[in-house]
Amino acid sequence: MKTPKRLEPLLQDGLIDEVIGQLKSGKEATVYLVKSSGVLRCAKVYKDVHQRSFRQATAYREGRKVKSSRAARAMEKGSRFGKQELEEAWQNAEVSALYRLAAAGVRVPVPYGCFDGVLLMEMVNDGEGHPAPRLSEVDFTPDEARDCHQRLVREVVRMLCAGLVHGDLSEYNILVDPMGPVIIDLPQAVDAAGNNHARPMLERDVDNLRLFFGQFAPELLDSRYGKEIWQLYEAGELTPDSELTGVVEEDETPADLDSLLREIMDVREEEERRREREAAQDED
Repeated sequence: MKTPKRLEPLLQDGLIDEVIGQLKSGKEATVYLVKSSGVLRCAKVYKDVHQRSFRQATAYREGRKVKSSRAARAMEKGSRFGKQELEEAWQNAEVSALYRLAAAGVRVPVPYGCFDGVLLMEMVNDGEGHPAPRLSEVDFTPDEARDCHQRLVREVVRMLCAGLVHGDLSEYNILVDPMGPVIIDLPQAVDAAGNNHARPMLERDVDNLRLFFGQFAPELLDSRYGKEIWQLYEAGELTPDSELTGVVEEDETPADLDSLLREIMDVREEEERRREREAAQDED
């Protein structure tokens, strides 16, 4: 095949030996099968921000560190420099998450570095040298579904114990190799402690697993692992070996709407004051 432009520098620098072909094209990147140091690997080429359908929502970026206040302001304004900084931060977030999760024992592809917007990483295979299928392409017996579901719930727990929430987990970004599920696609991973949206994101991730595996084992549809996991995390009691039941007692205490509205107004006023201060600094 014709070598994609973004992969040419890696060929010239000897980081990859050969481009075998395209594996998939997703919402934020195209993945190619390449040979590197004589071994089959994957090269994930991030799409330009204007070509992607996945929006780098503020909800995902909240809590992430940026290089400087200047870079943060540029990102917020959407200037050319800001977009470049945003792209770099988005790509680096996945590399950082892969290293962090691998160290925590989460099953993710081994990363080999990010070079000019191209992430070089392990090719997860099916045991016969071919790329492993996605979870969505695999059929399960009820027992297999229960087992795989429990494995993935445990992976979610390990991720949270390492301080991260996937944020976009579903049957489409999980591969299945002979040893079990492998989690992929992590540029949108969020910091659990620093992101106010972490809880609903984690619950959505776990609900996606519940709905998928519930097709094969319907009793899983009644489970509430996401809420249980977060309750343990908030209480400081979550460990990779925490016993989970999938059952939680719902809090039926009426919400204090007046306090909530006051908090929202306080946040808005503080945000407005911050913008005014930054505008004054830019004028200076």
